[in-house]
Amino acid sequence: MIPTSDMVLTQFRKGVVEYCVLACLRSAPAYGLELAERLGTNSSLLTSEGTLYPLLSRLRQQSWVTTTQVASAVGPPRRYYEITDEGRVALETFTTTWSRFTTDVRTTLES
Repeated sequence: MIPTSDMVLTQFRKGVVEYCVLACLRSAPAYGLELAERLGTNSSLLTSEGTLYPLLSRLRQQSWVTTTQVASAVGPPRRYYEITDEGRVALETFTTTWSRFTTDVRTTLES
């Protein structure tokens, strides 16, 4: 079987999107829909909100994010996600590794 670009993107997302979420939280806490909008601006990162919330739950279980409920003036309370110190270390490790990895891939593909 010859893979489609969607199949390849699915495999890329599995290892990358959680770190993109952490990067979005690096500067300030955000609620789920806000994160979906940030990631959704580049559709190759997030295909639907339905995939975001289980990922956020996993990040919370790993202690990479914490959550806080905040009242909203226009609806139900919002759950804000904030990166933890452990999450920052995980993001830094990923960033360093990603840089080396993409350089190696680019070099291999161009040879």
